Amino acid sequence: MKIEFAGAAQGVTGSKHLLHINGKKILLDCGLFQGRRKQALKWNMKLPFDASEIDILVLSHAHIDHSGAIPLLVKKGFTGKIFCTHATRDLCAVMLRDSAHIQERDAEWVAKKLHKKDKVNPTESGRECALGQVEPLYTIADAEKALALFRSVNYHQEIHLCHGVRMTFHDAGHILGSAVEEWVIRDDETHQNIRLGFTGDLGRKQLPILQDREQLENLDILLTESTYGDRLHDELLQVEDHLAKKINEAVDRGGKILIPAFAVERTQEIMYVLRYLTHKKMIPPLPIFVDSPLAVSATEIFRFHPECFDEDLQKLIADGKDPFFEENGVQFVRSVEESKSLNKFPGSAIIISASGMCEFGRIKHHLSNNISDPNSLVLIIGWMAENTLGRKLIEGTNPVNIFGKSHDVNAEIQIYNAFSGHADQKGLLEFAGGAGDLNNIFLVHGEKSQQKAFKIKLEELPNTKNAKIDIPEPGDIYELSDHKTFVKSHEVNEVTKELFREDKRD
Repeated sequence: MKIEFAGAAQGVTGSKHLLHINGKKILLDCGLFQGRRKQALKWNMKLPFDASEIDILVLSHAHIDHSGAIPLLVKKGFTGKIFCTHATRDLCAVMLRDSAHIQERDAEWVAKKLHKKDKVNPTESGRECALGQVEPLYTIADAEKALALFRSVNYHQEIHLCHGVRMTFHDAGHILGSAVEEWVIRDDETHQNIRLGFTGDLGRKQLPILQDREQLENLDILLTESTYGDRLHDELLQVEDHLAKKINEAVDRGGKILIPAFAVERTQEIMYVLRYLTHKKMIPPLPIFVDSPLAVSATEIFRFHPECFDEDLQKLIADGKDPFFEENGVQFVRSVEESKSLNKFPGSAIIISASGMCEFGRIKHHLSNNISDPNSLVLIIGWMAENTLGRKLIEGTNPVNIFGKSHDVNAEIQIYNAFSGHADQKGLLEFAGGAGDLNNIFLVHGEKSQQKAFKIKLEELPNTKNAKIDIPEPGDIYELSDHKTFVKSHEVNEVTKELFREDKRD
């Protein structure tokens, strides 16, 4: 048995972990890399393996950094089954189509730019440049073909994937339908029985909307995310007063309140919190616009999956107080014309818009129109990857470049990590601490500084202090040895390694 790390190794996007078991190749997640356009394009264009050789794909959840490369995998020859939860399937049905639409639109934009400069023939297949790629990474037709391969199952339903391999989804509490995975493997080569756990993205406890994450137990091997392995989150209840204060100050100034938010989960969560603050009269009733077609579609899907809701939300809905209905003060914006009209909206309003990292989508238009206004307020409520516009706002970069133009940052920027859907260091340690007497831990989906800090803390836990803890690089391959432990192989994935070396040189 081997584990190959092809993405989200010493980084937080492009999740791809390839298991070689009993002659089969099983891929854990298949996400897009996100970040600077040139860097993301380089990583996304090259799959680090032959797609036609992958037998099965197991998907932890629908976020694009975990699912977004699935249509490309299918385009390149994958024909196997894709296993996920029911809610993940339904979210992917809108998210992958939306991602394909963005790919097609971006390719058209690049072709027009190049055509104007007479640098390339826009009809020439496969050409690319610093601006981007003339052909889309994949199309809506590719996404449709991929969706036909999905096979959704219930939480706690054990699936027999292939000879000697069984897998069960448990609730990760991260986004709707997200799962931690419990694997039971009989390895033919070493004749060992292995219990392996994969967190996908691990959720936090006691956040609104979703049930709390479930604990995996009695594991031998753990692949765990480490996004916030070096820090603790504020509790949501501790920031409500401050959040309300900042919103009220912006209202007094007559400014707009902009909230970049991931279309799935974070948008619905902030809607829930804003409704609560309004109900408690901590903020005045304000127009709230959800300006993201994907977020609108995702919110509709939420209503079909009450099995994922916590008791508080289930009771709220039973009492006729669904926070996702327009009657509760939220206005959903679909058309481009409606979105543009928000720029002329008189007075204060709250605009929740994608993308969550401010790199794409309608939020960039709203930022370009409001970021220089000292009356405006930008609420950062989610993770921002390195080199994204959102990270630059967090780090205080001023001015910032939006759509090729320089903008002074005069708007107030407020950061609230209490809304994060990822477990913090305490939560990650709690999960690992309850996972059994672990022999081997792999830290993935985290920047290296966070992983190093998390590793030090893991070495202090009673059940993990003697475990072998690895921080794999992209392209590393580990082989199962005796005593249910993996050792680093001399074999590497050269495609991934070369991309990683190029990024280091950049």
